[in-house]
Amino acid sequence: MRAVRLTAWGQEPTLTEVERPVPREAEVLVRVDAAGLCHSDVHVVDGAAGALPYRPPFTLGHEVAGHIAALGPDTDGPVIGDRVVVYGPWGCGACARCAAGLENYCDRRSDLGWHGVGLGRDGGMAEYLLVPSAHHLVQIGDLPAEQAAPLSDAGLTSYHAIAGLRHALGEGTTAAVIGVGGLGHLAIQILRATTPSRVLAVDIREEALALAERSGAQFGTLMKADTARVLRTRTGGVGVDAVLDFAGTTATLELAAEVLRPGGELAVVGSGGGRLVVRKPGALPPGLRLSLPFWGTIPELTEVISLAQSGALRVETEHFPLSAAPEAFGRLRQGRVRGRAVLGPS
Repeated sequence: MRAVRLTAWGQEPTLTEVERPVPREAEVLVRVDAAGLCHSDVHVVDGAAGALPYRPPFTLGHEVAGHIAALGPDTDGPVIGDRVVVYGPWGCGACARCAAGLENYCDRRSDLGWHGVGLGRDGGMAEYLLVPSAHHLVQIGDLPAEQAAPLSDAGLTSYHAIAGLRHALGEGTTAAVIGVGGLGHLAIQILRATTPSRVLAVDIREEALALAERSGAQFGTLMKADTARVLRTRTGGVGVDAVLDFAGTTATLELAAEVLRPGGELAVVGSGGGRLVVRKPGALPPGLRLSLPFWGTIPELTEVISLAQSGALRVETEHFPLSAAPEAFGRLRQGRVRGRAVLGPS
């Protein structure tokens, strides 16, 4: 079968032929219909040797949807032909966090040598994906695979981040979304569907602000020197109640600190390598609470799929055949992907 694989650090991924896996014990073989591509994949490809605990070679792709093609002899529950999305942050399965359904916060994650499907373990940028257990599959019914795949990370991570802020997003509140890409445009839709909060959007691209408007943001603005003032004006001067930062650069973190009201919530999802320095009193809003949400849980993924099936959530996608993976990676690096890049069969 064909697969897009990282063969060595410092090299671009290559489309190559590998042996199709055979499911054993409780494993499930999924025929891949769609695989999302995101900045996390770029960070993996661009990583230096030793920066991540992964050992190449492995197949990339952590946002995966398809249908069940084969079952191991000990598999219980699903049947061949079921249409599914893959829950990506595979944990050790034995620690207290995993036992509580929080595999995304597995206690042994730093010891595993991988962070999940496509992140040190073979992923879904291939014709087939071997999943260790049906536990990691969520049924999608008639939802198109190209919609379901990005929801397993872009949708789930956004949903999980918002779930941690929902207590602060009641009537009369304002949320700001910084970075309207694959995750940000879904976060706007999730905020509108699950909270009464007013949503403001910030990006450096005009086309991203247009995407924010299509996604339901009530106001959007380019990131400039006066953006903090513009956002505060939109809140009557008091500041926003919560910021979701999907960029994570020093500039966006500083903007978040400037626009948050006292007691505000900051969720940093983006991996832009920025710094937010805690220093003398007054540098940050008093009472600020910071969270670093990572992916989400299986029940939350089920809720995200339900939102999409209800019509409340729609991913804007650009489609590429598996053979065009290098082009898709290049366009993502250049900021030229609208919404989410999705790879699929030619």
